[in-house]
Amino acid sequence: MKKVILGLLTILALSMSFSCRDTVDKAKSATEEAGAALEEAGEGAIDAAKEASENAMEAAEGAAESVKEAGENTIDAAKKAGDDVKKAANDAAAKKANEIEKAVKN
Repeated sequence: MKKVILGLLTILALSMSFSCRDTVDKAKSATEEAGAALEEAGEGAIDAAKEASENAMEAAEGAAESVKEAGENTIDAAKKAGDDVKKAANDAAAKKANEIEKAVKN
């Protein structure tokens, strides 16, 4: 009976030993898979950040171009307004000069 009990204990110990090794192998495999998943997720996050950065740069360039265009339009409008004011001043001066000339002749 002692031999049977010792035999069963030996078989139990061996099965536990193999079970522990299997558990260690499975844990090691799971750790490696988790590391690979984290690495892949990190690469995905980096790619997303790069894409967002590129999109922001494109938007900034578009905004800068719009601001430049608006500035050019403002300059053109100011020049036109200046020309209109100059023409109006010249016309008013010419009209006043004609009135003075008529007044002097009469």
